Amino acid sequence: MKKIIYNISIVVLAAGILTSCKKFLDRKNEASFDSQSTFENSSKAEMAVLGIYNYSFNRELYYQLGMGTDECISTEGNTNSKNMIANYVYSPDNVPTDTYTSMYRAIEYANICIKNVSAMKGTSDADQKKLNMLLGESYALRAMSYLNVVRFFGDVPYPTIPVLDAGTFASSRVSRDTIYDGCVADLQKAIDLLPWKSEGMVPTPERFTKNAAYGILARTALYAAGFSLRWDLNTYAASSVKLAQRSDAARIRELYQIASDACNAVIQKGENGLVTTYEQVFRDLVSGKYNIESMLEYGQYGTDANGTANQSAIGYTNGMFSHTSSMYGKAQPAMGVMPTFYYDFQDGDKRRDVSICTYGITDKNARQLNSYGANTIGKYRVTWKTSAGTAINKRDIDWPWLRYSDVLLMYAEAQNELNNAPTPSGIAAYELVRKRGFGGDATKIGTTPTTYQDFRNAIINERKLELSFEGWRRTDLVRWGIQYETLTQCKQNLIDMAGKTGKYANIDQYRTYKLDIATTWSDPVVAVAFTGFKTKLTAADSANAKANGLTILDMYSNVAISGGQVLDPNQQWIKDIFRGIEKNKTELLPLNTTTTINNNPGLAGEQHPLY
Repeated sequence: MKKIIYNISIVVLAAGILTSCKKFLDRKNEASFDSQSTFENSSKAEMAVLGIYNYSFNRELYYQLGMGTDECISTEGNTNSKNMIANYVYSPDNVPTDTYTSMYRAIEYANICIKNVSAMKGTSDADQKKLNMLLGESYALRAMSYLNVVRFFGDVPYPTIPVLDAGTFASSRVSRDTIYDGCVADLQKAIDLLPWKSEGMVPTPERFTKNAAYGILARTALYAAGFSLRWDLNTYAASSVKLAQRSDAARIRELYQIASDACNAVIQKGENGLVTTYEQVFRDLVSGKYNIESMLEYGQYGTDANGTANQSAIGYTNGMFSHTSSMYGKAQPAMGVMPTFYYDFQDGDKRRDVSICTYGITDKNARQLNSYGANTIGKYRVTWKTSAGTAINKRDIDWPWLRYSDVLLMYAEAQNELNNAPTPSGIAAYELVRKRGFGGDATKIGTTPTTYQDFRNAIINERKLELSFEGWRRTDLVRWGIQYETLTQCKQNLIDMAGKTGKYANIDQYRTYKLDIATTWSDPVVAVAFTGFKTKLTAADSANAKANGLTILDMYSNVAISGGQVLDPNQQWIKDIFRGIEKNKTELLPLNTTTTINNNPGLAGEQHPLY
């Protein structure tokens, strides 16, 4: 954030913003505006506010920073920078910078809009209501952008006025507690200003409503109350580094109450709800359809909103594999599923086969079953689209920032923290999510825990199953204070699975399946049907499978259309999983020396103390 041109080209920027399959705003591509003419009326001000959205998301958030969890791993080589970040091999030279710089661009534009829209007066009651909404969006986007910086980098600069007004480009780190409290205040202002979804002022979930602001407020409050890696900002002594919550216990409780109340406001309003099936949530998402569960999405449509400015390739980098010559076109994921994640789901949980794509598409459009080491992310699969999209790496798939199921789980979590045990309403919210996962069958969800720690553990697990590959697991583990322990156990589970020991002793060694051909967009297949074998097939089994036109797959092999990895304890990729993780160190990223510290004199001498 070295230079902000305030002449103002923000409206031109808005020509490359949020667009959607249901384009909610016709925009003129105006050549240039100065700041005064940009904010001379609500229509032009709206263009400026929409420009903030453009920088509020980028591929790094779900790619580099979305891997390295008990659900998602990098499939790239161990010298690749993405692989290194996914496995906690950090240095000030390899730290990704797009999220940091993009969020600060969004923050600067938000600061400009807050200053100018605040000074505007509507020409009518309706016009004033629109200005209020625009101001609310600006506050909400500033808060969400700060959340995305702080959860990865901790204490960071905290400008709340435009750069030109500040008179300097230099700014030092500010306590994350101060920043989080500011974000909470921003979101509370946004809630007062924004309309409810039902008021009809915002036709898509690609823009903030009061509903969405409540949900992001709850999320921010939970992060503000949770654990993070801290150090003394006066001395930067390595000995001061520790994983801890803020010291003010009363404020922690207040934040949990804020989260609970925010979620409850959404629940009681009744405008959002769960889609009947988990599968439909993501079929709608990839097809550009909106539903009552989706509360906030990042719009992805066409070359402007899904192009180089955002570096977004949803469904390509983080989807299933599809061969270049297939009817669907190329999809080449660089993100894979942690093999153990498949077995984290209970039998009958329909979220497993939606979240995990167990097959790829060949050049002949055949659905080829993956081995354990080749599964990919299923939520953004190209086969569920109604058409190819703008391009193979621009599939027009929105990013799901907030879903109603997340609100229910946040409410259950906050209630548990406030009462030191789950409450009836918290249990009900948790069970709504869990029951939907099992197709609405309450008899399959098991017994809900009734003690604080057991219910907390249940929430931690349920968020993994419900929200996998949606960009929150890595930092959620940190805010619970369990990242190191969880990933250390996950690596041991992977070793056990590779060795077919412990709870993985009786999983399938081989599977047989029919190599069927996909023939349409909106492909109805969720998972390829198979027959499992615990040991190597007998001669008779093999002969029978071949006679019936079935393909035999060794699930521990690297057989896959692309990206397969042998599952064996001695494989180097298994040894290298989470190879750099250290408790009380890698919960936060260091700042990049070249892009971040050298470009801001105020950060000189303010590097993460352990780097």
